[in-house]
Amino acid sequence: MEERWSTEHVLSLAPDAASQKAAGKLSAPAPWSGTGTDGTAVWGECKGSGRTPYRTVVELATPAYQCSCPSRKFPCKHALGLLLLWSGTPAAVPAAEPADWAADWLKGRQERAEKRTAPPADPEAARRRAEARGARVAAGAAELRLRLADRIRHGLADQSTAGPWEEVAARMVDAQAPGLATRVRELDTTPQERLLEEYAMLHLLATAATRVDELPPELAATVRARVGYTRDSNEVLAGPTVRDRWLVLGSRTVPMEGGSDERLTTRRVWLRGAKTGRPALLLAFGRPGQAPDLALPTGHLLEAELAYHPGARPLRATLGDRYGAPEAGPAAPPAGLTVAEAVAGYGTAVADDPWLESWPTVLTGVVPVRTPDGWHLTDGHHTVPVRASAVPEAALWRLAAVSTGRPLTVFGEYGHQGFAPVTAWPEGHRPVGLTNS
Repeated sequence: MEERWSTEHVLSLAPDAASQKAAGKLSAPAPWSGTGTDGTAVWGECKGSGRTPYRTVVELATPAYQCSCPSRKFPCKHALGLLLLWSGTPAAVPAAEPADWAADWLKGRQERAEKRTAPPADPEAARRRAEARGARVAAGAAELRLRLADRIRHGLADQSTAGPWEEVAARMVDAQAPGLATRVRELDTTPQERLLEEYAMLHLLATAATRVDELPPELAATVRARVGYTRDSNEVLAGPTVRDRWLVLGSRTVPMEGGSDERLTTRRVWLRGAKTGRPALLLAFGRPGQAPDLALPTGHLLEAELAYHPGARPLRATLGDRYGAPEAGPAAPPAGLTVAEAVAGYGTAVADDPWLESWPTVLTGVVPVRTPDGWHLTDGHHTVPVRASAVPEAALWRLAAVSTGRPLTVFGEYGHQGFAPVTAWPEGHRPVGLTNS
């Protein structure tokens, strides 16, 4: 029998709360006709205010959406409503062959995907472009080292010759090093007491970028990723893959600044292999009015292949072939660490990647407490501060309410600034998401 998504899973795809509410009104069979599914896609026609119904199709694997309505939200309420209908009323979306208009769109997506995976037409030209970029990045990194040394020479407290870092960040963009540009911009808002530390880490990264060809392959890949080199998903999937039953530990969706004035959204989904025990981080992005297209329900298991991006401490991965839909995971919480073990684990990870801000961690047997210094998690022997800047205050009160003073298993990101909780497992209950995912 076909595994259909849960309501929670469908609603997590919505770009905003208004879309969720509107989709609920379209989740009944009445406005729909010509619905069907072949296990890989869902389609149907929805009666709207005009004479012609809106044609909606959803490709389930990615997922991807197409609708003839004029909405600028993505997915629109019709796509969400169709998925809710398919999820909650299976008889209303029977097995069938795709309608002609749905088949044409699905075929076009497949053809475009095949073109993207085709090898470059001129490998020699691609090599020359890569060499040219490498030279620009090295020159930009060398300039950044000089700028940092100049600030140190004048003293951190001397602001007479220190202007904003935006000009230097623009130079890094020109040098095709967006990762350096982002870190440079953050210097203008870094507290004075942490400024020397940030200068040192940025100087280390800039130095590594000027000597990247001399580094071990894994560390070189880490440096390139930190500098701002990106890898196409198809390129990553062409390498080794890891097949496992991946437990979805949690997800977080947050806004981030785009390259212009528009507001982008990024979704981070953390997994752990049931057999390998390896952690993995999946990233998905959405433009204004568009939810990131990756949504996996917390606490579920997904059998799939992942391809890890290369690095000294591989974590980010690309989702490859899936073998079925997500299914409910074990009732028991995942195995976790004590606070002391978590601190040691992060230290080991930083030894491989000095620029690592945090590492996915499951803490076991911890209780949230609020003190005059802020929120903390304690296991009775050691305490770790909660990184308040990464977690809304309401989420922390929710964590306290879920705990009611009793120990919990909590998943989140642990780093040098503290612990950012994402998911909690109350005793005897399913996981509770603490964020807006």
